[in-house]
Amino acid sequence: MTTRYVLALDQGTTSSRAILFDHAGSVVAVSQKEFTQHFPKPGWVEHDPQEIWDSQLAVAKSVLRKAKVTSRDIASIGITNQRETTLAWDRRTGEPFSRAIVWQDRRTAPFCDELRARNAESMIRKKTGLVVDAYFSATKLNWILKNNRKARVAAAKGHLAFGTVDTWLLWKLTEGTVHATDPSNASRTMMYDIHQGQWDSELLGMFEIPDSVLPTVLSSSEVYGTTRLLGGSLPVAGIAGDQQAALFGQMCTQPGMVKNTYGTGCFMLMNTGTVPVESKNGLLTTVAWRVGDQTHYALEGSIFIAGAVVQWLRDGLKMFRTSAEVESLAQQVPDTGGVYLVPAFAGLGAPYWDAYARGL
Repeated sequence: MTTRYVLALDQGTTSSRAILFDHAGSVVAVSQKEFTQHFPKPGWVEHDPQEIWDSQLAVAKSVLRKAKVTSRDIASIGITNQRETTLAWDRRTGEPFSRAIVWQDRRTAPFCDELRARNAESMIRKKTGLVVDAYFSATKLNWILKNNRKARVAAAKGHLAFGTVDTWLLWKLTEGTVHATDPSNASRTMMYDIHQGQWDSELLGMFEIPDSVLPTVLSSSEVYGTTRLLGGSLPVAGIAGDQQAALFGQMCTQPGMVKNTYGTGCFMLMNTGTVPVESKNGLLTTVAWRVGDQTHYALEGSIFIAGAVVQWLRDGLKMFRTSAEVESLAQQVPDTGGVYLVPAFAGLGAPYWDAYARGL
């Protein structure tokens, strides 16, 4: 019997990866490719949507070559992705209207201040489980529609498609035939009612976003469509935001189970079961996943910058050539000499949620 594999596409903040798993869940092969970070203004972080796609497709092909398998050996494709990062493209051509606005981007902090001044935070928190912060997609999409004339005109005519990175990859994989997302990603947009399990018209009105731009929300585990870009016809059968995928992948499937991920940022999530729990301590309430008709929820503490500091030291300050050198450099001194770094390169996340904080 031919071994069948699962191909995981892991589209992250600083790189795209493809990982091939066998039936036992063991890693067979990995391919990874970094891509460009754009910082056009202080507090702004952008990605090129085409580079996201090109790098993801390249590593998918590479990992199949490494493992010496073909599309006939693949049972399905799963997508996990950096969350909240916001893309807008033309449905007719597939061309993006701008670079993607990354989750770390702070340009919409003044709009968030305005929402709080209008006493909108309580309603937003009640429906979405989120605090009002530039982290989430709604204010980013609002900014695109207000500042990009072509995008605004296209939205008015029903030609604009919005998506987080999972939606963009699914659109590209299916060659523009499927515009969809899953609840774990939808719950990070600040436009999705996590209790009703649907886009919310009151929130859309507040952010001045037409519902015609939104993807269909499907479950986290089903066949969304097929792709022929890797040879043959392969089903895309799972989507989850990266931190929720990590919660599931680390087998935190029961209420009270917790995982912590150290990557570009740090993210601690606790499974709260099928009931959303409201935090009194600055945590987010979010959808963990939906399988069938059953939705599971999580509490989340989000720290925006962790490993990204290493990339800044490497690429910005040129302190070393490779990230692997950091540990040996740190071991050259007995301690920090009383010096501490607060990594507020993109403000502070949980529990402070201070968009204007800066590291000293």
